[in-house]
Amino acid sequence: MKTLMACIAVIVVSLAPPVIAQEPEAPTVADFVGNWLGTLDVGAAQLRLRFVVTEGEGGLAVAVFSLDQGNAQIPNPGIAVSGATVTVSMSALGASYEGTLSADDGKITGILTQTGTSYPLVLERVSEEEAEMRRPQDPVEPYPYLAEDVTYPNPDGGHTMAGTFTRPTEGGPFPAVILISGSGPQNRNEELMGHRPFLVLADHLTRQGIAVLRYDDRGVGESTGRFATATTPDFASDALAAVAYLKTRDDVNPATIGLAGHSEGGVVAPIAAAESDDVSFIVLMAGTGVNGERILYAQAALILRAGGATEEAIASNRARQERIFGVLKSEPDRERAGREIEAIIRASLETASDEELALAGIADSASADAVIAAQVQQVNTPWFRYFLTYEPAEMIEQVTVPVLAINGEKDLQVPWEENLSEMEAALQRGGNTRYEIRAFPGLNHLFQHAETGAPSEYQAIEETWSVEVMEVIAGWILKAVGGAGR
Repeated sequence: MKTLMACIAVIVVSLAPPVIAQEPEAPTVADFVGNWLGTLDVGAAQLRLRFVVTEGEGGLAVAVFSLDQGNAQIPNPGIAVSGATVTVSMSALGASYEGTLSADDGKITGILTQTGTSYPLVLERVSEEEAEMRRPQDPVEPYPYLAEDVTYPNPDGGHTMAGTFTRPTEGGPFPAVILISGSGPQNRNEELMGHRPFLVLADHLTRQGIAVLRYDDRGVGESTGRFATATTPDFASDALAAVAYLKTRDDVNPATIGLAGHSEGGVVAPIAAAESDDVSFIVLMAGTGVNGERILYAQAALILRAGGATEEAIASNRARQERIFGVLKSEPDRERAGREIEAIIRASLETASDEELALAGIADSASADAVIAAQVQQVNTPWFRYFLTYEPAEMIEQVTVPVLAINGEKDLQVPWEENLSEMEAALQRGGNTRYEIRAFPGLNHLFQHAETGAPSEYQAIEETWSVEVMEVIAGWILKAVGGAGR
């Protein structure tokens, strides 16, 4: 959210001998024309890509859209077809896609490569209507409040942040809350899988009399800076830059500025609140109370189990996680660590089961290479190393302002019981009595009503936010600031 904390379920596949089959009839150019939809797993998030292939007098043309990034259109892609193979170049992103059209199932199976990293991507033919997901909670302009695009500096990082500020049109100065996104590069709406959670939450809170600032992560959207080398304390610096900006506005009450963080944002908020007296409250939405290593062990087991994995497969995955995390904790050199982690994954190739192959979505040795490379890149970063061992409870213990901590009971990414109990224990150790802890039955990591809570459900659920949860957040904030703005 990525915005989601990535499940480090390193699944590998044995290399079986090829099956000899009759050569299928080569497809024609016309077989590639139409709408194609695929989901790209980039570790921190899943992104749906839509390829629209048309045929005109000049031959084939293609338009490429990233549905989960505001349906953004990728500039000037090119397309070439040779037999059953299609190649789409996306030079504006430094990316390309090459896939093969199957005569058996009609799918295009291939690899998307960007800046040296490869990701498996399977495209299926869909109608235009199927490519668009219904999101009934998305607000529609004109809004009954002010919505203003803003920029402000982060002097500590030497970059500029960009976001959207919303407030009621009458009254003020208003209490304000800053929304902090989850892990992975996120824009101001925290877009993922066709949902825009922060757009929906900001709309609800603003209608209740609360000003809201939501912003693009550093290096994302219109914010400058570099995301790849940043760690959680750097993101806390960005949140405090937002606080400093709001203090300059006449329409914001400087004594009632708070932070609301989702997922990793729920780790960022306590760091910022402990560092600054300018933060007057924090809301932790599916935040964590234990270190990343414990989160990832629990997360992987829950998600794999929800997907039908056997206990043997779950135990095997746990053993791989332990070996990989051990390397990250003991080997500071990234290049050497990368080689060791790759060796750990490749060592499993000869013993992996068919179940592990299916769970990983690996079709052949080429896609196995792509998955391995993506896994190594995902974990061997400054952010991941920090996340793995950071103890959020130690910082929560230092927070003295009012705290609302909430989770969904079907959250498989941040299991609610362990994390909320650790948060409450930390607040009690610190002597903070101004807190509320709540778990909501039936809700997942995104606070959607869910069947199992598995991330695979997020996209198919029409609901973006539980209205009950948004009402609880708004009511709690207004109570914490003494009803200011009403």
